[in-house]
Amino acid sequence: MTTTAVALINPNTSQATTEMMATIARRTLRPDDGYEVLGLTAAEGPAMLVDEDALRAAEPQVVRAAQRALAGPDGPRIGAFVVSAFGDPGVEELRSRTSRTSRTSRTSRTSLPVVGIAEAAMAEAASAGRRFGIATTTPGLTAAIAARVAHLGWSGQYSGIRLTAGDPHQLSASPEELTERLAEAVEACRAQDGAEAVIIGGGPLGEAAEALRDRFPIPVIGPIPAACRAVRGVVEGD
Repeated sequence: MTTTAVALINPNTSQATTEMMATIARRTLRPDDGYEVLGLTAAEGPAMLVDEDALRAAEPQVVRAAQRALAGPDGPRIGAFVVSAFGDPGVEELRSRTSRTSRTSRTSRTSLPVVGIAEAAMAEAASAGRRFGIATTTPGLTAAIAARVAHLGWSGQYSGIRLTAGDPHQLSASPEELTERLAEAVEACRAQDGAEAVIIGGGPLGEAAEALRDRFPIPVIGPIPAACRAVRGVVEGD
């Protein structure tokens, strides 16, 4: 069996967050199915992206992390990238660069798929015409998330965002409280906004998304598994 290496890029600098997100990704991109997930961590920047300035600053870090990986010993094996921050920082630039590199390469490698977790989660949530909401912890990214929804063409199906109470950094340090506050936000999306699916908006919220997946009568979508399913669809030609 040929193994496809998928490089998951964490645009913040927390190695622990990278390991957590890669572990979640491996549940979908399984070694038994011919995948290997490589966790990459941004070299510079904050440990958590909580506002638009941090999101913009992460864009070049994502590209640099990918370039380092492609130039390293695992480079020839990399078959796809996942950008694992909910604003999809650097996705378009990385797509442009990997496409340009592939066209000028002396090898037969084709353009590498690049999947952002926000775009993958929104496409999945909006399938079959569903209205979808987003539950997250970062008020400083509300406008950026709405802009991403609009850029991807989902505004007509977007029921809005619901935020947890409390400081995002403090919540991230208390997994049980984080999960419960996100559960409240999911319920508000469903009951008050009419969402037919809810996305947990953040790569570092991946464990909470897993915990909430089966707690509601509507789909609760973790963006990391959604991105991994999108990668499988591209790699396997579905």
